[in-house]
Amino acid sequence: MEDDDRPRPRGDAASKLASEDLGPYSQEELEERIGLLKAEIARVETHRDKAAAHRDAAEALFGRKS
Repeated sequence: MEDDDRPRPRGDAASKLASEDLGPYSQEELEERIGLLKAEIARVETHRDKAAAHRDAAEALFGRKS
């Protein structure tokens, strides 16, 4: 079975981030982490919006799937 065919684990990366101890990080490291997380959120939102537009276009062309 190809790697692309296997189901993706859901929430795995986010749950690891949420459980990480932030105590050892400096203020500067925390600011950098926040920036990286905000950039990732923007990337995911952009992908979500593109997927929704693709779905809407398909529904307009083929009709809504029940």
